[in-house]
Amino acid sequence: GMMPRQLAALLGAGFPLVTALESVITQTDSPRLKTVLAQLREKVVEGQSMAEALQAYPHIFSGVYTNMIRAGETSGTLELVMERLADISEKQEAMKSRIRAALTYPVLMLLLGSAILFFLMTHVVPNITGIFAEMEQTLPAPTRILIGISDFMQGYVLVILLALPLSALAIRQLFKTERGGRFFDRTLYSLPLVKGIMQKLAAARFAHMLGSLLENGIPMLAALKVVRGISANRLFGETIDRAVEDVSKGQGLARSLKGGEIFPALAVQMVEVGEQSGALEKMLYKIADFYERQLENQLLGLTSLMEPLMLVVMGLVIGFIVLSICLPIFEMN
Repeated sequence: GMMPRQLAALLGAGFPLVTALESVITQTDSPRLKTVLAQLREKVVEGQSMAEALQAYPHIFSGVYTNMIRAGETSGTLELVMERLADISEKQEAMKSRIRAALTYPVLMLLLGSAILFFLMTHVVPNITGIFAEMEQTLPAPTRILIGISDFMQGYVLVILLALPLSALAIRQLFKTERGGRFFDRTLYSLPLVKGIMQKLAAARFAHMLGSLLENGIPMLAALKVVRGISANRLFGETIDRAVEDVSKGQGLARSLKGGEIFPALAVQMVEVGEQSGALEKMLYKIADFYERQLENQLLGLTSLMEPLMLVVMGLVIGFIVLSICLPIFEMN
């Protein structure tokens, strides 16, 4: 958040980009970031645009970050885009820190519980169920299921431990492809709870960025092209592309956004009211504030549910193990 905000302030004060970068380098404490910024400065001095220079560091600057800088340079709004990038980064970090704090205990409990369950299924349960296997009687269905799961985990313990990270890596690589990424984006919007979160996030970012650009005198088409880069979601990008095409033909913004699944219907209606009343910028800020608050409350509410939900799940699993072990004992008695 600090780097783009410092650059925005310097560019707004009339500093050339190279001079602004030099100033930011001297104020940066991180040796790694200082090195990267120095290399960026050299690339800009050689004639590259800021966006072209950022492309060499995808592990530091995301595609969304680079796309927004490119759009800002193209439309002459780099200072403004930097300011909005700082806002987005700071809000994201604040939200992540709150969610991280809320999830710390549940995640630790999940890891500890999983380790205990794994130990039970591979060491304790086999010793107990081994006694039942010696008896010549039909075991209850839950006990047979438990023995089957335990045997599988014992026989394929290394496969399980390797399969989880490898599967996660393979899925990540798949989603980086155009086809895989599109499938992932569409899947997100097909999940009821996730769809609501995605729509609120899209509406908040779209309205905040567009309102700020329009308020500073940027024409609608140029502003929409900048907004196009604020999300890596392909469906969002396609929606904004259609809006650019429709607005260029003289159609209203709200009408060009209607019928899609990217934004909540209420947000589109609010945009329409703003256009009709001639106060679109103010309405966009209201949309951003409204959905940012809703999104924060919903995410924090979901994270607070994690702890009791995990307790219930762990209780059910432990209960199943105890029941599976006790049933044959009851039958023997």
